[in-house]
Amino acid sequence: MFINYRSKRHVPSQILIFVALLCWLCLPISARGEVGHKHEETKKVESEQHENIDGSEQLGDQANEHDHEEHQDVVHLSDAEMEEFGIEIDVAGPGKLRLEIAVPGEVVVNYDRLAHIGPRFPGVVTEVRKHIGDYVRRGEVLAVIESNEGLVPYQMKSFINGTVIEKHMTLGEVHSEDVDAFVIADLDTVWINLSIYQMHLPKVAVGQKVVISAGQGVPDANGVVSYISPSVDEHTRTATARVVLSNRGGQWRPGLFVEGRITIKEIEAAVLVPKSALQTMDGRTVVFVDEHEDFLAQPVEIGRSNEAWAEVLSGLESGQEYVCKGGFVLKAELLKGAFVDEHGH
Repeated sequence: MFINYRSKRHVPSQILIFVALLCWLCLPISARGEVGHKHEETKKVESEQHENIDGSEQLGDQANEHDHEEHQDVVHLSDAEMEEFGIEIDVAGPGKLRLEIAVPGEVVVNYDRLAHIGPRFPGVVTEVRKHIGDYVRRGEVLAVIESNEGLVPYQMKSFINGTVIEKHMTLGEVHSEDVDAFVIADLDTVWINLSIYQMHLPKVAVGQKVVISAGQGVPDANGVVSYISPSVDEHTRTATARVVLSNRGGQWRPGLFVEGRITIKEIEAAVLVPKSALQTMDGRTVVFVDEHEDFLAQPVEIGRSNEAWAEVLSGLESGQEYVCKGGFVLKAELLKGAFVDEHGH
C-alpha cells in the first residue's frame, strides 16, 4: 500500500475514538473500577463542597437576619442625645387608675351669685354709669333715675360685687320698676352643666371627681359633682350634673362648651404608665425599656385605660426603667434604620 506522507489531510475523528476504546478495553478490569471509583469520589467531594457552600450561605443569611432584627428593635442614645431630644425616663410601678366617662357640657354663670337690679320707682333715666363687661362693687352706682313722683332723682346701686352681663337701660328712657335694668354676675365661680345620657345615669353620683377640659390652651380644672337634676330634659333626654368651679382667673367664660371626664371608679394597677410611653410598631404596642443607653422596643399587653394613663398587664415589670416621654423619637430612629437597611444594600 502506498502512503503519501506529504499529504496534509487530518486523521478522521472516528479513528481517534476507535483507538481510545481499544486502550480502555486493554486495561484490566480492576483498573477500570479504580478509575470509575475515583471519578465517583471526585463527584461526591464536589457535591459536598457545593452543599457546604450553600449551608454557609444559609447560616450567614440567618445570622444577618438575626442581626437585622436586633438592629430594628434597639436604639442607642447617649445622655447628651437624650437631653437634646427631650427623652425622659421613669421607673414602672403600681398606681391608681381612674375609670372615666366623657360627657359634653357648658359653662354657665353661678345662679346663686347673680343679681337682677331694677328701679325702685318708675322714672326717666338721667344718667347711665355702667355698661356690659364693667366690674362693679357692692353699693356702687349703676344709674341715676328721676322719679315720676315728685321729680326727685335717686341712685340705682349694685347689690353684689360682680360683672355686668346684661343692661336694659338707655339715657332718657322712661323705665318702670317691673323691668330689670342690670344683671350682675359674680364670676369668681361658675357652674359647669354636664349632660348625662340615660345609659350613664346609674354610674354618676354626687361627690364623684370630674376633670373639666375646654381645649384651646385652657388648662384642665378639677371639681366634683355637686348636683344631679331629678328629671331628664324632654328634648335632649339628658339629665344635668353640675360642677362648681373657681374662676378667679376668668378663663371659664359663660357659654364655653367643655368636656367633663367623670371618675366612676378607681382601680389599683400593678403597673401603670402614661399613654405618652406607648408606641405602635408593626401592629404591636411597645414601650421602650432602658438598658444602659440601649433602648429596647418591648411589646406590652395593655388592659384598662383612661385619657392619660394605661394599665400594663404584661411585658413591663414593676421596677424596670422605661421611656415615659419622647418614645416617638426612638420609634422614628428605628423606622429610619429599617429604611436604610432595606434600601442600602
